[in-house]
Amino acid sequence: MPAYVIVGFTPKDKEKLQQYGASVPPTLMKHSGEIIVKGPSEQLHGDYEFQMQVIIAFPSKEDASAWYHSKEYQALIPIRDAGMDSQFQLIGYPHIN
Repeated sequence: MPAYVIVGFTPKDKEKLQQYGASVPPTLMKHSGEIIVKGPSEQLHGDYEFQMQVIIAFPSKEDASAWYHSKEYQALIPIRDAGMDSQFQLIGYPHIN
């Protein structure tokens, strides 16, 4: 069953954000992740502090979690945190055989 990582972020250092953005896709490919949409969000209801949104699709919740906790992605977190304020959420059901 597919799972999604939803990222809300507000840029704070353009150079670091570009470096992070260029480094993430190879880490996604190892876990069959794919960015399906990225851009400014239009607020329809309620308060939301972030300017941008990204939705990343994975084949399963396990794949998404393995990507986020992988040593390759974890190594990018200092660059990510220097480049943006963000929030990550994982949405999906665990794989059931």
